[in-house]
Amino acid sequence: MKPLFALALAGLACLAAAQPSQPASAAATPTQAQPQPDPNVSASARRLYERSKGQLLQIRTLLKNQDSQASVGSGFLVSDNGHVLTNYHVVSQFALEPDSYRLRYATTDGQAGALELLDFDARRDLALLRAVADDKGVNALQGRGALGFRPQSQPLAKGERIYSMGNPHDVAFAVVEGNYNGLVERSFDPLIYYAGGINPGMSGGPVLDEDGRVVGVNVSTMLFAQQVSFLVPGEFAESLVKRSLGAKPIRTAAWSRLRDQLTRYQDELVTRFLATPWESANNDRYRLPVPRQDFMRCWGRSTAADAKGLDFERSQCRMDHALFVSGSLQTGWLDMSHEAYDGSKLGALRFSRQYTASFRNERLGGADKSRTAPYCKEQFVGMSPPDAGEPTSPPGGAPVARQSRSGPGDGLPLRAVVCLRAYRKLDGLHDLSVLVTTVDDARQGALGRFDARGVSFDNALKLAAHYLEGFAWTSSSKAK
Repeated sequence: MKPLFALALAGLACLAAAQPSQPASAAATPTQAQPQPDPNVSASARRLYERSKGQLLQIRTLLKNQDSQASVGSGFLVSDNGHVLTNYHVVSQFALEPDSYRLRYATTDGQAGALELLDFDARRDLALLRAVADDKGVNALQGRGALGFRPQSQPLAKGERIYSMGNPHDVAFAVVEGNYNGLVERSFDPLIYYAGGINPGMSGGPVLDEDGRVVGVNVSTMLFAQQVSFLVPGEFAESLVKRSLGAKPIRTAAWSRLRDQLTRYQDELVTRFLATPWESANNDRYRLPVPRQDFMRCWGRSTAADAKGLDFERSQCRMDHALFVSGSLQTGWLDMSHEAYDGSKLGALRFSRQYTASFRNERLGGADKSRTAPYCKEQFVGMSPPDAGEPTSPPGGAPVARQSRSGPGDGLPLRAVVCLRAYRKLDGLHDLSVLVTTVDDARQGALGRFDARGVSFDNALKLAAHYLEGFAWTSSSKAK
């Protein structure tokens, strides 16, 4: 399956369908054909669909002055007054560019109308909409009823059957049976693991229990996997509905509202990350920063058979999920890796060439429509300057190390590059990249990289310092 909005981390993709390939005239009435019952679908699924189809909607983002659709998702009614819940990523184009886009809904029985945006929660990928009223203050969705939420006091049991609804690939409304498998492990925010095959176009659709109560909202699926999908827990959707039913429509670009939400989120993320001690990488020479896997996952590999004398170990840790900003930008995640090299079987010159080439391979990105070009600062830390007349590098090319009382860890000499890219429309937020290489030996070394997306300047400084302080000699190597 080709994703429209890839989260670019662990094979995840949001479930909004891309602009269709058929002509706009054909796309303007996508819900006229009623779905035919699938003989393989259970009686429970058919019963639930018949009960809830009146509250099920397709949500489309259209160009302002024509019927060409930019994205398609799903939604459902949460009040008898025409309030609709969906994903933020389904309506993000309208939220950020209301002068270029508009929102429309379509019901299972072929009715259609305009929608307005009342509020959104970018962290949970949720948005609350309302059907636009006529001159008499009445909208066409009033009186169609609403889906209720399952009480939090009645948690689901693992393996319990639940039912996802939506309009996959702008084809027709559908119901998909699956199983509740608890919450995703090592996720920063709660996310339901749903064993069911949901598809693009179903974003924002409801997931119901056997009694027709909302337990979650379709949000994403794992690429190159079968029956692995994810839902926003219903409690967050219910919370947004309760606090924003009386909100006034958002008429202007919502960048400042989005920035405030992302700023609060990154403060919480950084605070929790900084409070977590580093784990051991089990390297004989270096103490390397490896995070605890509370909300990150780590993978590793070691020397390939054809390494030609260069031994190395690699570890990479990252968050699985990101926060959706737009189709070209995701943020709110951490990623780090390190490589430890042992070139004792090589000469100093050969080791230096390969070690230097690995450091130069790192890419920091360039200016784009969302972010500025990176501004970088390079410095040697944890080492004192050479005396006059002393050589600054051995034959291999690495600087001669001189331990200093300041710097990371216990004075392990490092070459560090710290870069920031500012967000153009999210004032005060930046992407941070830190590149590190040890420079204490001509035949051994370690390279590290740390990335944080969407952090404040102050938090970027704290994260960079925390990462650098994670490098040190091991007790045994320091004693030697």
